[in-house]
Amino acid sequence: MKKSIFIMFIFIAIFVSLSFSEIYQRNETVFVGGGLWGPPANWNPMTPWSAVSGTVGLVYETLFIYDPVKDDIIPWLAEEGKWLDENTYQINVRKGVQWSDGKDLTAKDVKFTFEFPGKYPSIHFVNLYKYFDKVELVDDYTVKFTFNDPRYHEWSYQLYQIPILPEHLWKDKTEEEVTAGSNEYGCIGSGAYKFETYDQDRMIFLKNENWWASKLLGINAVPKRVVYIRALSNNVVLGMIMKGEELDVANFFLPGVPAIKKAYDIHTWFEGKPYMLSDNTAFLFVNNTKKNLSNANFRIAVAYAINSPEICNRVFEDMVIPSNTLGFLPIEGWMKYYDNEVASKYGFSYDPVKAKEMLDKEGFKDIDKDGYREAPDGSKMKFDIIVPFGWTDWMESIKIIAKNLKDVGLNAEAKFPDYNRYFEQLTTGDYDFAINNFNSYVSSTPWTLYNWIFTEIIGERANNGNFERYADTSMNDLIDEFNGTPMLDVEKGKEILSQVEEKYLKEMPAIPLWYNGMWFVANNAVWTNWPAENSTNQAYPCVWGGRWQIGGLMMLTNIELK
Repeated sequence: MKKSIFIMFIFIAIFVSLSFSEIYQRNETVFVGGGLWGPPANWNPMTPWSAVSGTVGLVYETLFIYDPVKDDIIPWLAEEGKWLDENTYQINVRKGVQWSDGKDLTAKDVKFTFEFPGKYPSIHFVNLYKYFDKVELVDDYTVKFTFNDPRYHEWSYQLYQIPILPEHLWKDKTEEEVTAGSNEYGCIGSGAYKFETYDQDRMIFLKNENWWASKLLGINAVPKRVVYIRALSNNVVLGMIMKGEELDVANFFLPGVPAIKKAYDIHTWFEGKPYMLSDNTAFLFVNNTKKNLSNANFRIAVAYAINSPEICNRVFEDMVIPSNTLGFLPIEGWMKYYDNEVASKYGFSYDPVKAKEMLDKEGFKDIDKDGYREAPDGSKMKFDIIVPFGWTDWMESIKIIAKNLKDVGLNAEAKFPDYNRYFEQLTTGDYDFAINNFNSYVSSTPWTLYNWIFTEIIGERANNGNFERYADTSMNDLIDEFNGTPMLDVEKGKEILSQVEEKYLKEMPAIPLWYNGMWFVANNAVWTNWPAENSTNQAYPCVWGGRWQIGGLMMLTNIELK
């Protein structure tokens, strides 16, 4: 009996090995990584922050997609979208789109998706729903949104963020299924790929051979399978990408890439420095509610004290560049609102002499001659700077920042709590200084940046931004006014945002430091024509969760088998 069971296990092992060999045919499979930190467990497009990367973008699609390189919002499931008047937006849904179960995608699905928060108010975009007076079906492929309070910039952003749902599969789901369910057995979308299977260390997507874009747009996803790899450390990833056997493209920060590029045929967006596109801004959040840190000139002095160019060079090996004084990403959609005059007049740069002068003027002086300044009331000061343990690039960065602050007489120490403790401190205001970048990433409008930095805190926790706990409501009023300005009226938008920028620089509630890279490295061993500055493939090379629709998908339509 035992012998027969042993033989059975041998056959099972051989079968599994052969099956996996078939699944992972190298000439039809792309291995990617960068956003899977635990075993796959969630494929719910209504909880995109926790869904497996690819759920939105590969399986479920949005009305539009966004190209940050060209600053272009591209019709996708929508054939066209336009404002009929200042309060009415009409979407023409693309005819011929089907769900992967064969049913047609129509305007009813679009209406259902955007009105879903009316049924279940705990859905994350419920605030957007509150801006609607009504959502009407004009015909089977036309839907009209009438706003009571049009938020043009926010709407532009959400049009490529909110995945469209199949009404016939979601209309009977409970609120718990919608907001907390895994959706493992109902992952039916309209996208280029379908849920196939998963394991503890990978998620496997299978090509949708009936994807609508092949016929309607002449666009084809090249690989038959996309395997999203879970990696436990950057060192493991570096070894995998060097070999090019089980990882083709990675969105990880990998130290040492500049040194190994040529030897291992490693591909980056730029051939030389800075190697990476700028994807988001790392800010030093300053707790505005703490004694001494509530002094705006003290915060500005701290900004002058920090040597961001040194951090970019020593920590990031020049794979990133220092931020401008406003934290604006160097993309057209943001920089057209950048007021150079305001930035020049009120901005900062690394200047420790200036930092010392400002601290002296504000009464922060080393009275007892121990090398550290006391507060104006004579009390001792000591500050902690926190980042999560294991985030090695940020850990090294705050060591430099702590030294920069000590160089101007401020006693600062780098601390590395575990991630859960870090997030608890950040959101409850139990910290002095903290680096964060959670919602500073590329988008169609800088509204997303300022809305994140200055969002109103509801309750005691700052879960969605404003970690610095800035409390001037006039700033929120200006940001709302900017949001309510049509996207085409750039001059008016810039006039409003200039006021925000001036107020920001005069008060410096959070300090922009450097641009975190769009960490993108690829190996040319199996696939080529990866995105690059001078490539015919200009897709934004992002495979992070919830962001495939800003370039990752298009990258897969342009790569070539070597």
